[in-house]
Amino acid sequence: MGLCFSDKLRMNRESPPPDVVRVFLEYTEGGNHMTAEQLCRFLVQVQGETEVLVSDAEKIIERITNERHHITKFLRHSLNLDDFFSFLFSDDLNHPVVSKVHQDMASPLSHYFIYTSHNSYLTGNQINSECSDVPLIKALKRGVRALELDLWPNSTKDGILVRHGWAWTPPVELIKCLRSIKDYAFSASAYPVILTLEDHLTPDLQAKAAEMMKEIFMDMVYFSESGDLKDFPSPEDLKYKVVISTKLPKGTLKKEKDSESDVSGKTSSEDVSADDEKVEETSEAKNEEEGTSEAKEEKDGGSDKESSKMDLLTYSRMILIPSGNARNGLKEALTFDNGGIRRLSLREQNFKKATEMYGTQVIEFTQKNLLRIYPKATRVTSSNYKPFSGWMYGAQMVAFNMQGYGRALWMMHGMFRSNGGCGYVKKPDFMMNRGPDGEVFDPKAKLPIKTTLRVKVYMGKGWDSGFQRACFNTWSSPNFYTRVGITGVSGDRVMKKTKKEENTWEPFWDEEFEFQLTVPELALLRVEVHDYNMPEKDDFSGQTCLPVAELRQGIRSVPLYDRKGERLVAVTLLMRFQFA
Repeated sequence: MGLCFSDKLRMNRESPPPDVVRVFLEYTEGGNHMTAEQLCRFLVQVQGETEVLVSDAEKIIERITNERHHITKFLRHSLNLDDFFSFLFSDDLNHPVVSKVHQDMASPLSHYFIYTSHNSYLTGNQINSECSDVPLIKALKRGVRALELDLWPNSTKDGILVRHGWAWTPPVELIKCLRSIKDYAFSASAYPVILTLEDHLTPDLQAKAAEMMKEIFMDMVYFSESGDLKDFPSPEDLKYKVVISTKLPKGTLKKEKDSESDVSGKTSSEDVSADDEKVEETSEAKNEEEGTSEAKEEKDGGSDKESSKMDLLTYSRMILIPSGNARNGLKEALTFDNGGIRRLSLREQNFKKATEMYGTQVIEFTQKNLLRIYPKATRVTSSNYKPFSGWMYGAQMVAFNMQGYGRALWMMHGMFRSNGGCGYVKKPDFMMNRGPDGEVFDPKAKLPIKTTLRVKVYMGKGWDSGFQRACFNTWSSPNFYTRVGITGVSGDRVMKKTKKEENTWEPFWDEEFEFQLTVPELALLRVEVHDYNMPEKDDFSGQTCLPVAELRQGIRSVPLYDRKGERLVAVTLLMRFQFA
């Protein structure tokens, strides 16, 4: 009973941190209430919100006083200290990152990191989990812009299924996936959805797929006016459009050399871009490196040949982004230039080899073309690799298993909180530019410190209502501590942590950390809260990942998320961000 009673005493710590009290007194000039004019000055001078007006401050006061006191704007025009503290803890009024699309969206697609999903239809592991349209819907609602569908003939060869090839994944019909994509494509973002198709279809079924997409997407699907684009359209050009990316089908008017089977135009039966180990025979590897074996069924042509050619031409015109592989070697794939645009796909281990051997060429390739990286076949549990390995070299499409929960996916979520969560993040200028002697960005180079980020962790609250008590020790309140750090280029990576706050549901740390950054444009701020639980493993208690370049200075409310990246209701930290 004593333990339970002492825990209750530690349940509510409502007093604001000393910094909050100090800034309140400073801007109220020692008074008990903060007016709209005083709040506006605080927002400009402390929070760095240079475009805020007194009218904006009045709206904040109206909302806070109405929520806390049910007082209308006609009765009260100011905040007391507790009201001000409540405002600072408000997720939607005082969020930690820029919440609007604010980057230039008129550059070619190759200038952006694109929120990309791998095997987007799988509900679980890569071997026997169900294929469904539900993961597609979830991804689109989260802001994912590039989805992958593996297209296979059904058993009677007259219909199209989506499934993971050479596995035991129960399939879903293509038409169901396309309808769900249409319904949710622009629920979170107006910018284009890219469908990367792993095509194992006969020409007749390719034509059928094209007809399905035309019928379902109608004017949403993008048709290329010219098959010889010299540069990609921009996200702005492609707003509310569905863009198709796959290998060009055989039998179109385009030359065979442009097809997925070989970006260099040569033919080969070997994959010399693979690691020295044997290539894993996954469906994706087979498609990316061997072409479509089913295409040989063209021999059944007959009197429908002319109609089939026209249907294939329609299918071909849908493909804005032709895809390719490194069949004739990594170097040739990265340096070959036919004057057009393309997408190159590499497994994660092949990409690692490419960066080790041809790092400069990788950067140069991504300045004009799209580079997609996908997980190696041994990740059967749908785990993920470290996304920064791709982003540091300009890879736009770092394809992730969105059901593979863990720190790697948290980083992916964090990166794409940038730019209003629209799914397209503009690459820093230094990744797109060349020096006077043609030199490009080298992520392995030792660089000078560009800025210093100071992060202060004041306190947290919400675990008593937003977390199941069963997640923590049954007999006592949690002993929370926070891990704070940076992930990015190798020279910027570091993790630090606060002291433990013992036996309280509302921990108060009031600790500051300093991070010296060489490439802040690519850095993410990692925040994790854990419950110290010796001798057992510490309990996970929430996390978030925030793009450093998008942090809003000042005292901010920082919402936390669970392992899957879903918002933990009411669980929030109060933090301060300053750049020097």
